[in-house]
Amino acid sequence: MSKNTLTSIVPFRDEFKDQVVDLILHIQNVEAKVGISASDQPDILAIESCYLDEGGGFWVALNEDGQVVGTIGLQLAAPEVGVLKKFFVDAAFRGMQNGPAIQLYSALIGHARASSVRTIVLDTPAVATRSHAFYKKAGFTQVDKIALPIHYDYPDRNSLLFRLDLD
Repeated sequence: MSKNTLTSIVPFRDEFKDQVVDLILHIQNVEAKVGISASDQPDILAIESCYLDEGGGFWVALNEDGQVVGTIGLQLAAPEVGVLKKFFVDAAFRGMQNGPAIQLYSALIGHARASSVRTIVLDTPAVATRSHAFYKKAGFTQVDKIALPIHYDYPDRNSLLFRLDLD
């Protein structure tokens, strides 16, 4: 795929499920070598009930051929607290000036603000240093588990935790 291939951001639809699962598992296990299965993260198999039905959101980035090249989700964990999850972008589309990562993140932030979310938290593997840089540039602060405004389950992969307080 060319880095110049245009993408569009659309809300998740069930027709994207297999591509979403394949993209996430590939990045987690082939690229990052985290060793996590779909059964370890059942939310990717039940996006509608885990994200959409509770007022959160899940978006996909599509290339010009309609193939999924990125994902991002927001789960509402409390009335004003969201959890950013499943933020993945195909390697061919990373690092683009206004590429799918920025577009996906903008969709999530727009939805969070419209939903009165005041704080967004996330976990990410310690080995995902490129992700850490993205989150810090976007205003997230790395925090200890005790600084999270909620408790939520995440597969402990030597994870780092981040928090963003929206204005």
